[in-house]
Amino acid sequence: MKISQFGFLPDGREVISYLLESKTGSSVEILNYGGIWRSLRLPTPSGDFLDPVLGFDDIAGYLSDQAYIGALIGRFGNRIGAGKLKIGEASYELEVNNGGNHLHGGTEGFDKKIWAVEPFENEAGEGLILTYVSADGEEHYPGQLTMEVRYHWSHDHYLSIQYQARTTRTTVLNPTHHAYFNLHGKGSILDHELVLEADAFVPVSEKVLPTGELRPVEGTPFDFRDAKPIGRDIGQAYDQLDFGGGYDHSFVVRGEKGQLRKAAWCKSPLSGLEMEVYTTEPGVQLYTANWLNDPNGKAGQHYQAREAFCLETQHYPDSPNRPEFPSTVLEPGEVFVSETQYRFSFGS
Repeated sequence: MKISQFGFLPDGREVISYLLESKTGSSVEILNYGGIWRSLRLPTPSGDFLDPVLGFDDIAGYLSDQAYIGALIGRFGNRIGAGKLKIGEASYELEVNNGGNHLHGGTEGFDKKIWAVEPFENEAGEGLILTYVSADGEEHYPGQLTMEVRYHWSHDHYLSIQYQARTTRTTVLNPTHHAYFNLHGKGSILDHELVLEADAFVPVSEKVLPTGELRPVEGTPFDFRDAKPIGRDIGQAYDQLDFGGGYDHSFVVRGEKGQLRKAAWCKSPLSGLEMEVYTTEPGVQLYTANWLNDPNGKAGQHYQAREAFCLETQHYPDSPNRPEFPSTVLEPGEVFVSETQYRFSFGS
């Protein structure tokens, strides 16, 4: 494992880079700022290396970023309508930071925090335990929340992200990870082949909030049950694509919530790189970077719309205001646990 200085925040706090390496020469880089997954270096069959993860070359890029590139997200990933939160008889007004809604934990969520980091190593690979204590009332959420995130990069080329949390008061919690992927390394991702293990998705309103329906994907542009290019149906005349500017929707992952199971598979027809996503969460949000526009990407890249995609494992958006959705309530004395794995390989 290599540990190095990545830069400094405006208040003088140091940002540290941790490079987790495998026996095959692959590596994952994680920052203590935002728990950011900055890079992934994979050896290709031709002997080169490929980095399919978007990021920035310096801390300035992350400080100006508005797309949550590579970051841990919390307390609540995705949107909460109008920032209004009711838990039992208590009502809370969360920070509103996205078109009248609360998004990704507010103005200073987990993505903007310095996390305490403890490295570890075992026979399977190298890892980090990241810890952050979110104060009672931070971003107007109730309860002091102790959040632990464990990254583990295996010699078999998969990254496990395990979440564990406790609270001092009844609260809601829906952490996720906001990695942006391009399995070519750069350029459009619309030709990437994608499978989603989902028979239904979560439709949204014009305000990009769930309607409460779980709509079957059959007969819609949201049917990824069999492999198809991400861009094959993205231009269809369909209100859900209009509302999201493309795909920006949660899909209902088959199987039992809490059990680690496959949620997605994706492949680049150019590099041959394949990625599988496994999760214990009930949903996975497909986002096709519809509004991405950042000229400060790694190695001089200008990241533009639909040159990356996200597969964010999580509960459904606005769940606290949708009692018909799986609950995101965390009580004192309970332990929140969740795991997501990103597995990488090169096809034949």
